[in-house]
Amino acid sequence: MYPITNSVEFSRLHRQGLLLPNAWDAASARSFEAAGFEAIGTTSAGIAWASGFPDGQRLSLADMEREISKIVKAVGIPVNADLEAGYGDTPEAVADSASRMQALGAAGINLEDASGHEAEPLYSLEAQQRRLEAARRHAPDLFLTARTDTYLLGFGAGAQERLDETLRRGRAYLGAGADLVFVPGLAEPQTLRVLSRAFEGRLAVMAGPGAPPAPELWSLGVRRVSTGPSAMLRVLGLTARMARELRQHGTSATLATDALSFEQAQHLFR
Repeated sequence: MYPITNSVEFSRLHRQGLLLPNAWDAASARSFEAAGFEAIGTTSAGIAWASGFPDGQRLSLADMEREISKIVKAVGIPVNADLEAGYGDTPEAVADSASRMQALGAAGINLEDASGHEAEPLYSLEAQQRRLEAARRHAPDLFLTARTDTYLLGFGAGAQERLDETLRRGRAYLGAGADLVFVPGLAEPQTLRVLSRAFEGRLAVMAGPGAPPAPELWSLGVRRVSTGPSAMLRVLGLTARMARELRQHGTSATLATDALSFEQAQHLFR
């Protein structure tokens, strides 16, 4: 529907600090674009839920590829694709997943080190380096974001061990070819300053309800702030509220709250 913008533009947008909302379908993507955002990301959780699956690579790679393709085609701004852990443990699997995203026109990808395996929640540093190197080698045009879940999963025995491991992994991931290190689950200012200095500003975090506003995070040296599944969760909450009102009272006041007109919705896709 719109021309695809490549990773060069997406990289440029990070220079002054980028606020990246996360879409879960073509309609949410167009809504973010219509609001004036210059780039969007996808939320793997939101796409999975909209497709009838829980988060955590329960949706097949082919199904995820199809949904991300719809989003890429619906907008004329760069799209960063959430690839979770790459849909496979091996570098070869990651290379295939990254190549697919590059082929369909994504500007960048997120690749996380959370393995999904109970015995080893995080891939070893060496294994994740090889996986990132494979993504960089087979999809050289993508903006590559290495996500580490040290804070999201509560790695280590305490704050210092968690910080040390995040620093170790972030530096190694940048050395393996990543353009940015994404540390979700962290919003503490002093720690963000330490990480930003260590990564030479190449730091991304996830904001949401209760987190500092994006300008404050940028002032701490953060390069990118994304919203994760927050918007989709809000939509699900509103849908649940509408459903309760209709079921319990037979009324539809909630349906009118912040609703677009039919014509406005149609206009999103003209």
